[in-house]
Amino acid sequence: MRRAAHLILVGLPGAGKTTVGRALAARWKRPFLDLDEQIAERAGMSVNEIFAAHGEAIFRGLEHEATAELSRVDTPMVVAPGGGWITVPGLVEMIRPPSTLVWLRLSPKRAIERLGVDVTTRPLLAGPDPLAALSEISAAREAFYLQSDHVVSVETMTPPQVVEAILALARP
Repeated sequence: MRRAAHLILVGLPGAGKTTVGRALAARWKRPFLDLDEQIAERAGMSVNEIFAAHGEAIFRGLEHEATAELSRVDTPMVVAPGGGWITVPGLVEMIRPPSTLVWLRLSPKRAIERLGVDVTTRPLLAGPDPLAALSEISAAREAFYLQSDHVVSVETMTPPQVVEAILALARP
């Protein structure tokens, strides 16, 4: 079976994976998939509720199932997984090749600014110091993000500018 060449957007929460992903999918006339939204819909609860009720390990298992399904889809899609997706052993290998990964690189400080009040909806940032938590997460994930095929620094870019940058790098 031939696997579809999906475009996978990876990066920290707040990097714009969903916003940019929807815009890219519209430009390329491809389906868009927000993996966290799909998991939450299937579980009948938000990602935050899954973490609270069942823990991160169960959520990562659900990510694994969703990625396995994605690997069997024969229509190329633009995909926005959660920020930690890339750290789960085997997931990248499951869809690559032929899929392309684009890291939307963003500093933790700017990510927290972009998230604003939504930071409280992120299970791994729901402590007294979200910036410290995200800085630690960012440092731990950087080696994983560096596995990406392309890196786009989105620190000062608007979503339309990010879309154009990705269009210049990765053709459907």
